[in-house]
Amino acid sequence: MGRSRYQVVDGGNTYFVTSSLIRWIPLFSIPECAHIFIDSLNWLSRQEHVDVHAWVLMENHTHLILSSPTLSTDMKRIKSFTARRIVDYLKNHGPHFWLREMSAGKKSHKVDQSYQVWQEGFHPKQMVSMAQFVRNVEYIHNNPMKRGYVDAPEHWRYSSCRNYLGGEGLVEISRTMS
Repeated sequence: MGRSRYQVVDGGNTYFVTSSLIRWIPLFSIPECAHIFIDSLNWLSRQEHVDVHAWVLMENHTHLILSSPTLSTDMKRIKSFTARRIVDYLKNHGPHFWLREMSAGKKSHKVDQSYQVWQEGFHPKQMVSMAQFVRNVEYIHNNPMKRGYVDAPEHWRYSSCRNYLGGEGLVEISRTMS
């Protein structure tokens, strides 16, 4: 992602990634928009070269732990695909005021589009130790509880916490760091 001030060293490294919606719009509070992201993440995890280790989807941002030899390209693909699908969903089903917000938040240099769903770039942090990996998985899973949305991390449907507790989650994950 060209405009990000954060650097990714491609080659299969494991990264903690944060990506946020434009203007912090809570689009993922709409279940259909959340499922667009989840379907995209599942598609990404089925690709041979991408491992999804942990994830959480909040109302206006996501945290992921991913391993990929082409992380920048993969993040661009998932954000582009989800943006198109979310805009199409909102055009057909509303609420339309979110489209106005995404139009107003669009960067002026984006002349080939009417809406901007995601903030530009993403924030990657390379995982260099298993201790760091574990800390970030715990942070991801505890995020909804810290925000006061649930009493226990496993109660949040949109995360990998249930996978780590031996249950079935919404996205296939790999629990080992690359």
